[in-house]
Amino acid sequence: MLFKYEKNWPAAEVIATFEEGDPDENPWVHGKPKPEHIDVRDYDPQWHNWFEKLKADIAGALSEQALAIEHVGSTAVPDLPAKPVIDIDLIVENPDDEAQYVPALEQLGYQLTVRERSWYQHRMLRLNEPRVNLHVFAPNCPEHIRHILFRDWLITHNADRELYGQAKLSAKEGVENVQAYNMKKQAVVREIYDRLFETYRLYQVNRI
Repeated sequence: MLFKYEKNWPAAEVIATFEEGDPDENPWVHGKPKPEHIDVRDYDPQWHNWFEKLKADIAGALSEQALAIEHVGSTAVPDLPAKPVIDIDLIVENPDDEAQYVPALEQLGYQLTVRERSWYQHRMLRLNEPRVNLHVFAPNCPEHIRHILFRDWLITHNADRELYGQAKLSAKEGVENVQAYNMKKQAVVREIYDRLFETYRLYQVNRI
């Protein structure tokens, strides 16, 4: 086994399985987002500084409710082009218990925009300045673990970082929302995950 597990992480096949939520669930708390220009920029070192400030603010607001606060997504990978949106994973004991964290985050300016109970109990809160997507998951959530693995893989594997950067620049053309942008680059994302899973001897049992 090449892969070193963190304490209490789920089995390898669980980490390597991309689960689907309920297709009939409406995740939008305030309705579907409006079309927006997809802006992919060269890496900006300021993104790391933004995250550190955001992390301190979240930790201060939530105290012990915040079990982990991780910078994920493309802005967490030096030298990778990215949308100027800071993606953060926030781990709380029970995402369904929104009263324990949403009001405190609202005091910081975040707004709950996504609620996906059927998909890892995922919530997303948005901050407009700076632009942040704050993803809320439970401890040892496979999706959060994949975020960490993918981030760290791209940091340490130059060829895949360059491949992903090219896919992002291509995917931004001719799309009006993040969902379409993500779909256009999904094949490359899964290709990179395949290499990651194979290298760490994780076994992917359900590809979407």
